[in-house]
Amino acid sequence: MSKQATEMLKGVLEGIVLAILAGRPAYGYEITTWLREQGFSDIAEGTVYALLVRVEQRGLVDVEKVPSEKGPPRKVYSLNAQGREYLDEFWRTWSFLADRLEQLHQGEK
Repeated sequence: MSKQATEMLKGVLEGIVLAILAGRPAYGYEITTWLREQGFSDIAEGTVYALLVRVEQRGLVDVEKVPSEKGPPRKVYSLNAQGREYLDEFWRTWSFLADRLEQLHQGEK
């Protein structure tokens, strides 16, 4: 992934992670694995874990500790009502920006 793509991804990663959690609860490693499978190979686990701590502190997710076969319990994150509102706003903002960028791009041609 290029440096430019990495920088752009940083700006939307929170929305991407919340969108993943809108589909189903997940723990950090699951989220990182899914992102890598989708082609976001440069994302470090630490980046995802730090993001999860931030969204937890902001009250956008609920956390449940679930026993793990290997080691300590896992923190499983699920999107709550406040997180869903935030995600809805993220998608509205994304649509606005994507529309304006597309207009700008088409104007170049």
